[in-house]
Parts: sequence; structure tokens; C-alpha cells
Amino acid sequence: MNENRDIEIEITADGSATLYVKELDEHYHSVKGAIAESNHIYRDCAFLYRSDGTSLRLLEIGFGTGLNAAVTAMAANAQNPIHYITLEKYPITEALYTALDYGKLVDSQLLEKIYKAPWDTPTAITPYFTLEKRQADYLCDPLPHNIDIVYFDAFAPEKQPDMWSEDAFRRLYDTMNDKAVLTTYCAKGSIRRLLTEIGFSVERISGPLGGKREILRATKHL
Repeated sequence: MNENRDIEIEITADGSATLYVKELDEHYHSVKGAIAESNHIYRDCAFLYRSDGTSLRLLEIGFGTGLNAAVTAMAANAQNPIHYITLEKYPITEALYTALDYGKLVDSQLLEKIYKAPWDTPTAITPYFTLEKRQADYLCDPLPHNIDIVYFDAFAPEKQPDMWSEDAFRRLYDTMNDKAVLTTYCAKGSIRRLLTEIGFSVERISGPLGGKREILRATKHL
């Protein structure tokens, strides 16, 4: 896949937009609802679940449209401050960000700051949300350490199997602190078993309303 791949905007079932990659026959979000997916799987089941009144470090695999970052930034506050590190090999264009029109659904000023934040430089978006966008390859570039939360939002295993390999997940596991959590929309038995074999405690939890029946949350216990 190359960075000039053909991408189209599609509207999902909850009225929010997503991107469709023709080359992969894959969407950036669930067609059942893009913002519902971001809110439930990542913000609620990972960030808010793990928040304990201390400053946390979050690693997102796949910045994509920036929607996960936006809903998390809106939830961050004095009790839940966060350093949000996101890896994206192929950032989308500014024209696509604008066309997605997420400003109708989330804080438009905050969203603009997220989109305009420079790559590879930590940027304070709010007093409680620092964003570090890294244009990087999750599979081979250095990963940050001391991670408390992982949003694993890569394309599906059948589309990009290397992203879901044992070696990739072991490398990710090594970056995480004790009691760190990882959530993903993928609830395949093979992925659940792989995460368990690596050392995570894995649970299947309910997916977003109207969307996938189950998702996975994995916790690292030393």
C-alpha cells in the first residue's frame, strides 16, 4: 500500500463520516458508526476505564482521521491528564480532514488544533492533553515506553496481517506498564488467543450500541 492510495469519504450509520480505502477494500471506522466506535471502544473502554486520577501515557496505533484523539482530548481534564502518542505511516491530506466535517460532532476548535499540530513534536492541545503525532511505521520504528493505554486501531488482520503478528504484539507488550490496557475492535478468537499467549489477561466486552457484538480489552499484569 502506498500513501497515494485511492480514498473515498462515506457516511456511517450514526451520521459520522469515515474513509474507505479502495486498495484494501477497508474502512477506517465501523460503517455502523464512526464516532460511536471511537467513543465506546477507545475513550470509554480504555481511557476512562484506566483513568485513576494520575497522568497517563497513551499509544494509538493508527492516527487515521484523528477522531479517537479528538474524543479523548474532550474527555481529558485535571483528574485525567494524558500524553497521547499516535503513530501513523500514511497521514491523510488536510483536504480530507476538512471534508470529514467532524467539527459538527466534536469541539471544532480543539479538532483544528489536533489537525494542525506539527508531526514529531509534542504539542499541548489543552492543559490536560498533550498530543505527539509521529509519522512512523509501527512495525519497525522505535516505540515509546511506559505506556498505560493502547488504542489498537489498525486495519483488519486479513488486510494487514503483519500488524497483528505475534512479534508485533510482543514488541507492543514490552512498551506497556503494569496494569496497562489495550482495546481493539477485533474480537477474533485467534487474536484473543494470541494476546493471551503473550501474557495479557483478555476479556471480551460488549461492543458499541448497534455495532459489533463484542470487542477485546487486554490488560498487562506483571
